[in-house]
Amino acid sequence: MPTHPMLEYLWIITLLPLLGSAVNGLFGAKWPNKIVNGVAIGSTGLSFLCALEAVREFFESGQVLFHKEFFTWIAAGNFRVGFDLQMDQLTVVMVLVVTGVGWLIHIYATGYMAHEGGYYRFFSYLNLFMFFMLILVLAANYVLLFVGWEGVGLSSYLLIGFYFLRKSASDAGKKAFIVNRIGDFGFMLGMFLLFRAFHTLDFQAIFTSSTLEGWPVELSGHLGTLTFACLLIFTGACGKSAQLPLYVWLPDAMEGPTPVSALIHAATMVTAGVYVVARSHILFAHAPTAMLVVAIVGCATAFFAATIGLVQTDIKKVLAYSTVSQLGYMFLACGVGAFSAGIFHLMTHAFFKALLFLAAGSVIHAMGGEQDMNRMGGLSKKIRWTYLTMLTATLAIAGFPPFAGFFSKDSILLSAFQNKNGGRTAGYALYGFGLATALLTSFYMFRLIFLTFHGKQRYDEHKVHVHESPRTMLVPLMILAVLSIIGGWLAAPAMLGAGPDYFTKFLQPVFGGSEAVGPEGEVRALELTLAGIAVINALIGVTVAFWLYLKGSGKADSLAKSMWGAYATLLNKYYVDELYAAMIVKPLLWISTNVLWKAADVAGIDGAVNGIAAGTTAIGDGVRHTQSGNTRSYAVWVVVGALVVMAVIFFWPFGGKPVLGMLR
Repeated sequence: MPTHPMLEYLWIITLLPLLGSAVNGLFGAKWPNKIVNGVAIGSTGLSFLCALEAVREFFESGQVLFHKEFFTWIAAGNFRVGFDLQMDQLTVVMVLVVTGVGWLIHIYATGYMAHEGGYYRFFSYLNLFMFFMLILVLAANYVLLFVGWEGVGLSSYLLIGFYFLRKSASDAGKKAFIVNRIGDFGFMLGMFLLFRAFHTLDFQAIFTSSTLEGWPVELSGHLGTLTFACLLIFTGACGKSAQLPLYVWLPDAMEGPTPVSALIHAATMVTAGVYVVARSHILFAHAPTAMLVVAIVGCATAFFAATIGLVQTDIKKVLAYSTVSQLGYMFLACGVGAFSAGIFHLMTHAFFKALLFLAAGSVIHAMGGEQDMNRMGGLSKKIRWTYLTMLTATLAIAGFPPFAGFFSKDSILLSAFQNKNGGRTAGYALYGFGLATALLTSFYMFRLIFLTFHGKQRYDEHKVHVHESPRTMLVPLMILAVLSIIGGWLAAPAMLGAGPDYFTKFLQPVFGGSEAVGPEGEVRALELTLAGIAVINALIGVTVAFWLYLKGSGKADSLAKSMWGAYATLLNKYYVDELYAAMIVKPLLWISTNVLWKAADVAGIDGAVNGIAAGTTAIGDGVRHTQSGNTRSYAVWVVVGALVVMAVIFFWPFGGKPVLGMLR
């Protein structure tokens, strides 16, 4: 009997949600909701408990990395891909986030989806997503990770398009699927390049390879194989984690049910790209050009999405662009080499952004399906618990101490300020845009709070009967609110000068100790200074939002009218969707219709087939007339045939001589 049974059977953590998905998918249509709930919540809850036990055993074993080969999946020559799972400190964070937050969202969904059609189907898809996400974070090689990677894309497509009878939902699902395939193509090319260079796709074999340590000079330049491989992997990450220019699918994904938005498009799936970059940190560390690209794209995405969030009126769309922006923060951290800070923000973001989406779902539930903030107002007294929990998450994402987002965002801004990759000026620019993004975040999040919960009531009470959500929805909100408060305290001792940054120290076996820059005292003084600036920055955002949306009636509208050009541009999301439609979608549709279909398919292929058929028909029709039934006609044809045969024998040249001459 093994000493650590759960570690030896890590596959059980992934199998339980898969079983839940299969059981509900096959039999759930005939079951009442209570049994479907039991299967869905029971399977994910057991998976969470198994994950906790595996983590306990991992720490008890004292190992830095646990790796288990279960069976060989693909074998071709010297190429082997196994169903191999592993656990290290990075895996611990991801597994607990996926199973823990996922389980809470499953509980919430039982209340939110109680009166929806396709109830069993929804939970089957949700369980299936958790299975693939766990495969992704537990995989010990890129190929198995890619199975989870594609699986969460499939699950996302199914869940976004859950209301498939609604055209906007089905279109959003297809859009997410197609855009993600673009990024996934880059990911596959990156894997091919890695295999070409290292002859394996196992993480440990690549990361500890002597080839990597002594990387040839001719391959290590800006156009080297490793740089290309990292950029291609990052392309896949841009698709999955909604970064420029592949971010366009995520705002449309809000067509799915709110629990889907919370689980997939806030807490877990969209962070898969950040996880892959962090998991591949050794490769990126050897490709400084790729690192700089990651930082620039992340910073640009964070600022770009935050500007769009300033004017959106759909409560879920505001949170969608906020998610894109916060993912940009995580990539900014990875790009400047602060991988621990990026994963720290991934964890805290899972808490407060899942809470924001679930609280938004509670608001929508209370408002009878209404999502437009302009038709809300004055809800703070009517749905008190929803308001308090959403305010907690807003304070966290805005970066106020002692909430979780303050510590993780502060770590990212500090690392960006200290970054020297690309020069000191680049570091200052990244920090400046990161700080500006934090200001915009504080503004648009408190704009959401003020428009939704404060001010005048802008809905008809006779038509909308506002009511608080049931306990199945409120309890997960409260738990996530507590995590949004205390989730960042792992970094508090370092800021207060009372000890090390526990989270960075925890991840040190994975990322190493190279992230701290400068003497400890200087770093702490700088961090306190930058933290003070960040808090003042957040206060400015709150103050401006208060002044525009609460203090002065109509000031926001007046400002929008005075800056109508900029306002309209932001409201229409920089017309990026229209630009993509004009430059990519419509040309492809025209080529598909007029060239591939009408010219190649109809005129070419169908034309050739139909032409041969028409010719054969014409010949057959002509020959058919020779069968007249007239004896004299048949005699004439016999004579004609005989003359033709004699002409061939006596006169037709064959090999330079008539056939008769050949016979002699």
